Amino acid sequence: MVTDPAIELVVNTVSASNALLRASRRVFRPFGLSEAQFNVLQVLQDADDQLSQRELSDILIVDRSNITGLIDRMEKAAWVKRQPAPGDRRAYRVALTPDGRRLWRQANAAYVQAIARVTVNLTPAQIKAVSRVLPVMERSAHALELELAAAE
Repeated sequence: MVTDPAIELVVNTVSASNALLRASRRVFRPFGLSEAQFNVLQVLQDADDQLSQRELSDILIVDRSNITGLIDRMEKAAWVKRQPAPGDRRAYRVALTPDGRRLWRQANAAYVQAIARVTVNLTPAQIKAVSRVLPVMERSAHALELELAAAE
């Protein structure tokens, strides 16, 4: 039994995160989407215009080599399209296709329903409290990761 509240918080957060990831995989599976692909669709949907692959990589915190393969697969499925970036022959801009936008709407509706089911037993105050705490923990964990990496 864990008696340290900080350890209990981290263990519960990791456990909840793992459960949420497993559930999200099942939410997206009927649409033929991975979580990463859904996230690309979400970011492009939220963007006012096309984004470069570099911008997508930065927003999603995905290695640039991984974003290329991800966009390749999504372009092959006709969910996104690449266009050469004006003024830079090496760069591409990525935008949703009509099929990609339609897929995002369907998958997002299922995702919103899933989120409602996950949070149904939480009060609005609890949701706000957790929403304030988790980013602080994330920043601290990221700082620790960088510190440990520098010490290697």
